[in-house]
Amino acid sequence: GGEERAAGKHQANKASQTDSSQRSGLLSGFQRLRSQGNMCDVVLEVDGVSYPCHRALLASSSEYFWALFGETTAERLAGSISLPALTPEGLDTVLDFLYSGWLRISSPTLPVVLEAARYLQVETAVSICERFMTDGLNKDNCCRYANLAEHHALSDALEAANQTIATEMRTLVQEGRDDLLGLNMQSLMAVLDADEIPGVKEVELVKLALDWLDENGPLPLLKSNLLLSHLRFGLVAPADLNSLSHRAMATPLIRSQLTRALEYHGLGSAQPIRQSKQSTLRASPNHVLLVGGGRSPDWPEQEMLAFDPRNRTFSPLSSGVPLRLRNHCAVSVGGFLFVIGGEEANGGGDDGARPPAAATSKHVWRYDPRFDRWEAMEPMLERRDQFTCCAVGEAIYAIGGRHTRPGDDARTSVASVEFYDLATGAWRRGAAMPRPLYGHASAVLDNGVYVSGGRSSSQGEVQFWDLKGRVWEKRAPMSIGRFAHRMAAAHGFIYALLGMYEPFCDIEQYDSRSDHWTRLRPLLTGSFDYGMASTPAGNLLVFGGRRWSDGRQVIVRSVLEYDTKTDRWREICQLPRPLAGAECTLLPLPENPLPFQMNKIN
Repeated sequence: GGEERAAGKHQANKASQTDSSQRSGLLSGFQRLRSQGNMCDVVLEVDGVSYPCHRALLASSSEYFWALFGETTAERLAGSISLPALTPEGLDTVLDFLYSGWLRISSPTLPVVLEAARYLQVETAVSICERFMTDGLNKDNCCRYANLAEHHALSDALEAANQTIATEMRTLVQEGRDDLLGLNMQSLMAVLDADEIPGVKEVELVKLALDWLDENGPLPLLKSNLLLSHLRFGLVAPADLNSLSHRAMATPLIRSQLTRALEYHGLGSAQPIRQSKQSTLRASPNHVLLVGGGRSPDWPEQEMLAFDPRNRTFSPLSSGVPLRLRNHCAVSVGGFLFVIGGEEANGGGDDGARPPAAATSKHVWRYDPRFDRWEAMEPMLERRDQFTCCAVGEAIYAIGGRHTRPGDDARTSVASVEFYDLATGAWRRGAAMPRPLYGHASAVLDNGVYVSGGRSSSQGEVQFWDLKGRVWEKRAPMSIGRFAHRMAAAHGFIYALLGMYEPFCDIEQYDSRSDHWTRLRPLLTGSFDYGMASTPAGNLLVFGGRRWSDGRQVIVRSVLEYDTKTDRWREICQLPRPLAGAECTLLPLPENPLPFQMNKIN
């Protein structure tokens, strides 16, 4: 049976080769007849140029000619046919394609060739033109190709061109504004609807849209409303909103959108929980923001770094943390960053000669990446460092930790819990934990908060805060007692990573359904005081930290990735500098044009 199938397959291959050779020979024969002017039975004319051809080949290759040479048309027996809609160059190229199977095409000749191929309904040539456009898109031709694709209803090329325009908008706004003003409306609307337009402020897009209306108008109000409704007025500063005086902005629909944007700007503490598309940054939501930390555990730096997991690059933010903080918390809600508590380091120096003084803080700072702006929010009820923070629903919870009394070096651990009500901007007391705790970790799962490890607890103890019941419940303990460690939720599980003073490098996974911890693959080298984030894909990223080497602590630059599905660790790149003590959170950020140049690790 196998031999028969093999023989049959061999015969099919031979038949396919024979058919291909037959077609090639047939085209070669027609081409030879055409070049000699033999047996041509119709002449196509364009702008005084004549092209003797063969009816049979034209009709078999083009839907247009098939219909033209049908039994009921006047042109069925005509010796000469005029095609005034085409150009000699376009028709000549398409005829060469029909007779040879090769399409000569370049960026300058693309419009006339595509026009001829579309008019004559030679769909194979149209597909080649579309692929040529899609493969060759760049900032110099994307607007022109978008207009061509829209005119000829080439959906794949149009989508690709629109994406390229959005990606290259930063350059086009500065260097290719005329191309943008000549863009078709469908493409402009698609671009203004894009979720990522790197490096361009929304006010620049508003000005572009209004200039486009001036250049291409006047448009019916329905169309201008449709275009402007794709803008995100919540990303425009109130002063700029109030200065918009274009006639197209005066319609009831657009005025209502401007009013909503101004109302959003006035929401204060409630802004993070009142997000809409109008106030969502046109940026990747997957940037990891590294907040605080530094080359020395005693002297944290104020610069913040943004990590892009797609290309594994770091970019410094133009704004830094208002204070030098360590043992603080960072959490993001609604595209805003909150930096909470910690120890404020001051009075020391980068040279390490003078150790900095540290005071436990209850300050809360909010960073808005839309306008690169820091704002002091309502402070916590208590000073806290080495505590844990998490966002659940419309609140941010601050759990446990320790503090120093003003003027006293004694440290006191606390069991208290408080939460920040984003709707009112006030901190409120929550139910205290069973005992004081610091150096613990938390993760959010099952509409509740899991808290593990830390000092002043029993070995590896885990507590669960049920938001509905508002009570603390004991869960199965970890197999390892951990302090100053990290926890994260991914794919419905909780992962506990290394802390300080651990004799093992094991991590473990918690299944809330079975209330059971399972040990997983250990890190090759133990570390602590690192930053950690969970990506939307469910992988864990570990940034820098400290480890022991030859009896002393070393701050490292490595960035590790843990694949939670395959239980595998790998180093993917390195930080631009050694870093320990950073807090990490996911935050959408405007594109920074100057990323650090670093070697990636494959």
